[in-house]
Amino acid sequence: MRIYNTMSREKEEFVPLNGNRVKMFVCGPTVYDMAHIGHARTYVMYDIMARYLRFKGYSLFFLMNITDIDDKIIARAKEEGVDPLELSRRYTEEFYRDMAALRITSVNLFAKASEHIGEIIEQISVLLEKGYAYEVDGEVYFDVSKFPDYGKLSKQNPEELRRHRIEPSPKKRDPADFALWKPAKPGEPCWDSPWGKGRPGWHIEDTAISHTYFGPQYDIHGGAIELVFPHHEAEIAQAEAFSGKRPFVKYWVHTGILMIRGEKMSKSLKNFITIREAIQRWGWETLRIFYAMSHYRSPIDFDERGIEQAKAIRNRVRSLLAKMEAIKPSRGDIGAGDEWAIRAIEDHERRFMEAMDDDFNTPEAIAAMISLCKEMERYMAGEVSGAVISRAKSAFDKFSRILGVFSDEGVPRGIADGLIRLILEIREDARRRGDWDTADSIRARLRSLGIVLEDSPRGTIWRIDS
Repeated sequence: MRIYNTMSREKEEFVPLNGNRVKMFVCGPTVYDMAHIGHARTYVMYDIMARYLRFKGYSLFFLMNITDIDDKIIARAKEEGVDPLELSRRYTEEFYRDMAALRITSVNLFAKASEHIGEIIEQISVLLEKGYAYEVDGEVYFDVSKFPDYGKLSKQNPEELRRHRIEPSPKKRDPADFALWKPAKPGEPCWDSPWGKGRPGWHIEDTAISHTYFGPQYDIHGGAIELVFPHHEAEIAQAEAFSGKRPFVKYWVHTGILMIRGEKMSKSLKNFITIREAIQRWGWETLRIFYAMSHYRSPIDFDERGIEQAKAIRNRVRSLLAKMEAIKPSRGDIGAGDEWAIRAIEDHERRFMEAMDDDFNTPEAIAAMISLCKEMERYMAGEVSGAVISRAKSAFDKFSRILGVFSDEGVPRGIADGLIRLILEIREDARRRGDWDTADSIRARLRSLGIVLEDSPRGTIWRIDS
């Protein structure tokens, strides 16, 4: 298995630091507004990565932080006339709802910055003691001149870094220095510290959280590509200066930017789409497939054409799964005419896994899945073997578990299937009695819930539509 490492700009063989155990940290949201489809792209793709690592047998601990103390949160709270921590609590709960709606179930722990103030203060204190930081009037800065490797992730030299006046301040020794602790201002959240009341800077929150749960080194750090500088660059400097151990992270993994019809998403352009709105319009499953149709490192353009392609893939696979569930095999064993179908299943499953092993190449994995779908549609046009259908179901079950689609997580599949089958039996009884009004009413009610019925000589087949 190979993963592209932003640090080396190359695909590298994946070898965890500690045997079979994998620690993965992904930068979570700054909770001052509803999460949008750009966030969804990032979090869905890391969910797929986590699912595949576990499928491969790795013991994965997936940690995501929640930035609930930040300038943007404070500014929005002032606009709304509410307490900043209350605002962040509200949007944190909304974020959890969005993650559940997207079936993002792989995160072991969401860690809030506000719940790790003690660890943050401890890390800043050590950086001051070691000479990597300095304090001016209750404000603490990291001194980038004391960390010669600053810029190694973003591949920027010191002069380029100085042009990035991320936090302008006359108190800084160097324009590239960044804040570790900010003094309290009226109406802002604050905590006691050795430097007076204040709150942490953005970058230090993440390294304090990751060190609390993972220690000084871990395997994978993920986030969107725009976080490479300054955020992840600052994290490396803080963490390696604090612990004295390198590398802080073995594999740096970043997702590409999401655009809408060629433009960056922005409320001012009126192309801002929340996760909630997108799920209501297109459905969680279609969204997950849409994101997986592009490689996680690639820029992605969110448009109706791509969504329709994703919906078509979803409906085709759902339809095949429903037919395989409903079909009555002609025989149980594998006959001479079935061998090509078994080979096709094995070949396509291998192609799927090889694609995922190649830096989580979900577009190629989906191509293999669609190709197998076509082969099974061809196979099921004639007499079928129960053994072949069982083998195909097993392959699609693996695809489902890895991509997080074609399942109804939260409701056991057996229960969901059983309830729908019971409804179909009631409808079939109505049809036998000639009660077409009841049969048609059941069909219409199910359709309103997104469940489509297809009557065929082999019985009624159901599939979920969005």
